[in-house]
Amino acid sequence: MSAISIAIAAPARLAEHYQRVRTQTVHLCRTLQPEDTVVQSMPDASPSKWHLGHTTWFFEQFVLGHDTAYRPLHPSWRFLFNSYYQSVGPMHGRAARGLLSRPTWAEVLACRTRIDERMQALLARNDEPELRDRVVLGLQHEQQHQELLLTDIKHLFSLNPEEPVYDAALPKPPAGSATEMAFVHGREGRVEIGHSGAGFAYDNERPRHSQWLHPHALAVRPVSNAEYREFIRAGGYRTPALWLAEGWASVQERDWQHPLYWAHDLQSEFTLGGRREIDPHAPVCHVSYYEADAFARGAGARLPTEAEWESMAAGQGSADGNFQESGWLHPHADAEGVGMRQLFGDVWEWTSSAYLGYPGFRASSGALGEYNGKFMCGQWVLRGGSCATPGDHVRASYRNFFHPADRWQFMGLRLGRET
Repeated sequence: MSAISIAIAAPARLAEHYQRVRTQTVHLCRTLQPEDTVVQSMPDASPSKWHLGHTTWFFEQFVLGHDTAYRPLHPSWRFLFNSYYQSVGPMHGRAARGLLSRPTWAEVLACRTRIDERMQALLARNDEPELRDRVVLGLQHEQQHQELLLTDIKHLFSLNPEEPVYDAALPKPPAGSATEMAFVHGREGRVEIGHSGAGFAYDNERPRHSQWLHPHALAVRPVSNAEYREFIRAGGYRTPALWLAEGWASVQERDWQHPLYWAHDLQSEFTLGGRREIDPHAPVCHVSYYEADAFARGAGARLPTEAEWESMAAGQGSADGNFQESGWLHPHADAEGVGMRQLFGDVWEWTSSAYLGYPGFRASSGALGEYNGKFMCGQWVLRGGSCATPGDHVRASYRNFFHPADRWQFMGLRLGRET
């Protein structure tokens, strides 16, 4: 990613990039009232206030605190805003984050400002490679939380009977028309996947290694709302033969009848810009792995493997993707074009690959080694980023991962098949 590569090469630009990312996180909260920032809608989501406190804690713990002489501003906050770093110390229970009325929103913002001042002073006097690496990791971590902040707010507001609007000024994505579903043949034989070379990457993207791809093809675009609506009307949620056993159990237990945020009449959906008519041409989103897999089975297809997806996406570039910077914060209809489209942005695309370490994977050393590797159990890989992802945060080798029943993120699907 160019922004990160530049930041690593130029200390002044790293400081600038630091401030830009940190400012954007606060900007995403501009429409919220203090009451909005405290509430937690479910154990998997976090209050906005906690997101801002935790991302600040990350820099204080792993960058400023790397100096043994450093003294934290609020020692007790190390417990409140630690997420899952067991080697750092105990933490407040994840499911109870919404019970923290104190520290207040104003106190968290004030602490954030003071930590930013300390960080900028540190960056001005210290240009050691290890420091830069930790800062870049912290910024990537914060960008992940920017997306989580948006999706958690959306889920929270959706549970309010009055359906409060995050930002009524959000423009609707431009109109478009989903082109006919077509497939492009992927590479066959031995391919290389995983990150290599310059630029930032997480440890779970390495090492670059060989995989063997059998003859296959991938759809030129994600599955649309209209196609998914037809799956529903054809009885997709009433046909157990299409579903994995755990998926069918989830359908029954949770009374799933359509994607999250869709109205029961299948005509409207709740968005960060309020309730809006469903665009039939836009990619379907907020579907679980189970739903994506069932749709693919019903279509006589399957989900791509992550190796197939990455091999197809390598060299495509993400500059034209619908990301957070587009300002819509919602998937848009397919643009006309030739070949593969919308691989980056709009919706995270479920793959059929379990989230596991690559051959030769080694987690990062120290407490930061808990960042990715400890979650390689019972989760599935998604690729490509979404409309809530910062545009300079993703790359072809980026591996996102969630549990198969999760669907509050902007999750969609692209079909694959054998050839």
